[in-house]
Amino acid sequence: MFSISFRAMGCQMKAMVDSESIHAAAALQEVPRWFASWERRLSRFREDSELQRLNNRTGDWVQVSPTMWRVLRAALLAAQLSEGLVVPTVLPALEAAGYDRSFERVCQEGPGHSRVEELQSGTWTFIRLDPARRAVMLPNGTRLDLGGIVKGWAADQTVKRLKPYGPALVDAGGDIAVSGPMTNGEPWPIGVADPRLASKKRWGDPPLLGILRIARGGVATSGRDVRRWRRGAEEYHHLIDPRTGRPARTDVLAVTVVAPTAYEAEVAAKVVFILGSQEGLEWLEKRPDFAGLVVRYDGELMWSSRWFMEWAGSRSSS
Repeated sequence: MFSISFRAMGCQMKAMVDSESIHAAAALQEVPRWFASWERRLSRFREDSELQRLNNRTGDWVQVSPTMWRVLRAALLAAQLSEGLVVPTVLPALEAAGYDRSFERVCQEGPGHSRVEELQSGTWTFIRLDPARRAVMLPNGTRLDLGGIVKGWAADQTVKRLKPYGPALVDAGGDIAVSGPMTNGEPWPIGVADPRLASKKRWGDPPLLGILRIARGGVATSGRDVRRWRRGAEEYHHLIDPRTGRPARTDVLAVTVVAPTAYEAEVAAKVVFILGSQEGLEWLEKRPDFAGLVVRYDGELMWSSRWFMEWAGSRSSS
């Protein structure tokens, strides 16, 4: 088995191929370059990125790269599938909440000025696409953040590229894609961290709630246990509810979802978080290819009927 670890998109990344082939090892060495290329185009934190150039030209038709076209189409599909809960048009709200620089800088320098950003519901539906020219027009004043889907999308793309060299797993900052069973036919073991305890353990691997065993598909976790900051007595986080333009007020601390792809799992995890534990799990139950585990802010655990995990210890459900 070959593996490689690196940082990209503000997160720790890992890719693995269950093979002894030198070609698999060589392919893994290309993975950081793929992520760097995607980040150069899609990051809102780089002044020279293609995304920033697009955001600076609202109201105009802009021809975009094949990568931007595919990711933007994926972001708009996520908005449709989530019924407007996971949308790419929340950048003004993120900045208003103080997330106006990379999270590393927010931690070091403190959040930016906070204000309430009035978001127009359904703005994403007015984004215009011209497939013949591969061109995009953003409505005046609309600016995009693709962070809601880009890590899952990148994990799926990387697994597709690695699959010819052997069974592959890609962990893009917690959004995980798996191409198929390991060479021995066994599923991949994937640990689910306990967000109630992870912040109390400063060194080493975080405590686990249990182990998932995934043969193929995707796993993603969303929550307010990591990307959060305080201003006075109020806590902020990066998961915006487009209905209010503010960080979602929910009873969920973190949610992990298993889905056919990492992209779908990432979108679904955000939907469940924004809806809250009860309504979010009801949303999952309507989708037979999805399963999820919710850790509520009060410490209680809840899970959908199709969830299966080898538990690490005691558990409870409300």
